[in-house]
Amino acid sequence: MFLTSGKVFVILRNYLILALFVMFISWGLTDVFTNPNRLKQQQYLDHYGRYFNAGLVNILPRLLR
Repeated sequence: MFLTSGKVFVILRNYLILALFVMFISWGLTDVFTNPNRLKQQQYLDHYGRYFNAGLVNILPRLLR
């Protein structure tokens, strides 16, 4: 009866909501950053970036003349 009435219940309810929210957000962020598909896509972008930089360095002298 004491836990279901008054300020104690509100504090426990809010704490539980906050704890669940933080747990799900951290789980979701961990899944996003360690997802194998994302890591593979990042590798493709990194490799493509090297070719893009090489092309930019190659054409830059012609653009600056």
